[in-house]
Amino acid sequence: MHDLTERQIQILKALIEEYIETAEAVGSETLEKKYSLSASPATIRNEMVRLSELGYLKKPHTSAGRVPTPLGMKFYVKQLMREKDLSVTEEVALKEKVWDYREQEQQFLREVTKCLASKTGALAIALTNEGRMYAAGYANILNMPEFYEIKVMQEFLRTLDEFDYFHKYIASMQGEEDTYILMGEELGPQLQGPYGFVFSRYETPSHGTGEIGVLGPTRLNYTSIVPVVRYFGDLIEEIARW
Repeated sequence: MHDLTERQIQILKALIEEYIETAEAVGSETLEKKYSLSASPATIRNEMVRLSELGYLKKPHTSAGRVPTPLGMKFYVKQLMREKDLSVTEEVALKEKVWDYREQEQQFLREVTKCLASKTGALAIALTNEGRMYAAGYANILNMPEFYEIKVMQEFLRTLDEFDYFHKYIASMQGEEDTYILMGEELGPQLQGPYGFVFSRYETPSHGTGEIGVLGPTRLNYTSIVPVVRYFGDLIEEIARW
């Protein structure tokens, strides 16, 4: 990881947050007008060129602006973003939606997945050690510009159909984190593209072990999605103890 100046960090943070919101390449004029960067468009533009040379940004062929690379997004997630935790009211509301299904394992995981998709506006996936996969929110994916290109969408759906590959790859990941964030090459050779995946592991006496998470474009709103995914992983474990 390179040592960035304070100005470069501010520009990178502003650009990524604008990109997350709009899904469009961001130019120096936009950053100068919308964010308090204390720099001229020319200075911002020069810094964006430098951030591109360092691998944090890239320039799409069809735009004069820049978009973050997986390296840039990783830096943002690990160093810059502040998670937006769920309120107690939100937690209670989510728990109430799945509570009545707690004694029906498959229906419970199905409802939890639907609830997660609804809350995040992305594709939610639950994987079990018994070899099952539950998915909800395909319509959410269709609303995202990254998936407008038919070839990208076809490859995305084709990989999800290859459940064994997807399940084994995710299950093989080792670590002590409560929430995992994967982008780009980290998603393995068969899921290359503009994708991001946030997931949490759960372990219960009644529902076994598995993973639950959200899959979508690299520009997922990690600020809110990470704490939501973490909560759902904890929720499965909590309800399973009742």
